[in-house]
Amino acid sequence: MATITDNAVPATGRSTSDEMIAFVIMAVLLAAVPLTPIYPYFVMQALCFALFACAFNLLIGYGGLLSFGHAMFLGTAGYATAHAVKEWGFRPEFGILFGMLAAAAMSVVTGLIAIRRQGIYFAMITLALSQLIYFIYLQTPFTHGEDGIQGIPQGIMLGLFDLSKPITLYYVVLAIFLAAFLLIHRTINSPFGEVLKSIRENEQRAISLGYKTDQYKLLAFILSGTLAGLAGAVKVFVAQNASLTDVHWSMSGEVVLMTLVGGLGTVFGPVVGAFVIIAMQQYLAGFGQWVQVIQGAIFVICVLTFRRGVIGEIAHFFKRSL
Repeated sequence: MATITDNAVPATGRSTSDEMIAFVIMAVLLAAVPLTPIYPYFVMQALCFALFACAFNLLIGYGGLLSFGHAMFLGTAGYATAHAVKEWGFRPEFGILFGMLAAAAMSVVTGLIAIRRQGIYFAMITLALSQLIYFIYLQTPFTHGEDGIQGIPQGIMLGLFDLSKPITLYYVVLAIFLAAFLLIHRTINSPFGEVLKSIRENEQRAISLGYKTDQYKLLAFILSGTLAGLAGAVKVFVAQNASLTDVHWSMSGEVVLMTLVGGLGTVFGPVVGAFVIIAMQQYLAGFGQWVQVIQGAIFVICVLTFRRGVIGEIAHFFKRSL
């Protein structure tokens, strides 16, 4: 039976040199954004979602595990960071670490529950757990319900970088994104990543070779959830709020859309997909509720014409690893 992971780019023929060249080009272009007329806030928001999509892609694109509940890690880290910074007076770096720890703890608990199932059952369990977390946050006093946590102070990171200055904040967000991207890239190309790919391709064969696949999948789930939490924690300083939007099931659907549009199982696909989706939301906002209809139409067109996603098709055409 064909699954959503069938469209992933095969693991064979990977060239890290191609990927590193593309990484340098991406880093230079992003570093030059403040010198252009492009609105930095838009790019910072897109970078947060790009990191979220990359974390999600690590799980589905290389582990073959479709999670419909990844928003719970994004939102949990956001709430934890916002509360720690605003109420407890944490410095930004400690607030981010606290948010990541909260996301990691949640990924351990939910992973131990969900990892026992496969395929659509795994997806449905993660969705159910995510909705459970959503309703808990809706009622819990520290999240302030539908109002969310507002007016979060940006502070001074590491005692050096004043995040209230837009340019400084931009480069801090960019540095965190690039560091996390390199971590994901290293994970993909490590022995751990190779085992994940083998589990994605043929889990029974991996088991026959002596690998404890459940442990590998759990570790991938925890790493993916923690990095998604990093995206949520950083996003707090960009938006200066933490709300239920980041925990809602629609956010989990949105990251699936970003990954598929960019290219499932590609390194740069989720980044491109995130920028495409955020750009549509930004520049089509005048259409109101029709934005979702337009997004749906674009998604259908992409699925029909670019089965491998934007970056997946480009990589396939030029026979390069991206």
